[in-house]
Amino acid sequence: MGVKFRDAVMIIVIMSCSMFSVSMANKDWFPAFNYTDWWSRFGNHHQNKTQHQPTQILVGGSQHWHFGYNYTDWAIKNAPFYLNDTLVFKYDAPNATTFPHSVYMFKSYGSFLKCDIKKAKMLASPVQGGGEGFKFVLQKWQPHYFACGERNGFHCNNGTMKFAVMPMFRPFFWQRP
Repeated sequence: MGVKFRDAVMIIVIMSCSMFSVSMANKDWFPAFNYTDWWSRFGNHHQNKTQHQPTQILVGGSQHWHFGYNYTDWAIKNAPFYLNDTLVFKYDAPNATTFPHSVYMFKSYGSFLKCDIKKAKMLASPVQGGGEGFKFVLQKWQPHYFACGERNGFHCNNGTMKFAVMPMFRPFFWQRP
């Protein structure tokens, strides 16, 4: 009985080694995939550290943070957002020709939908968006709900100056374009 068990273990070991050596010899046999860098994914090798660095993302892109631009659409088109990425809110300081803006964060999806400014936390006042802008780092793996709270939530209530992001874990071999 002991000889049969030992023989079975040897057969399994030999088959496993054979399958591994065949897979290594034919590592790029399937035309849809390129496994030519198979070994570079393991062991000691130099990696491009810029792939793993957080990104600064300008909210609204060239439009910045202003009334009349749909930031929900912007967030969908610019997703995904990753942990430790920085959102940069740039907006003009209040003056005679522009409305003041601010940045509020809501604690819940319900208060975000209702634009309940009383239940939100002001992150940036109307004067903090000038220059380099207000920066918010996505440090927690949870939904973040942002909106402009000026004019008692009017900019949020019209549905354009608000958006939500859910930061994800950054993939190992991913680089933002």
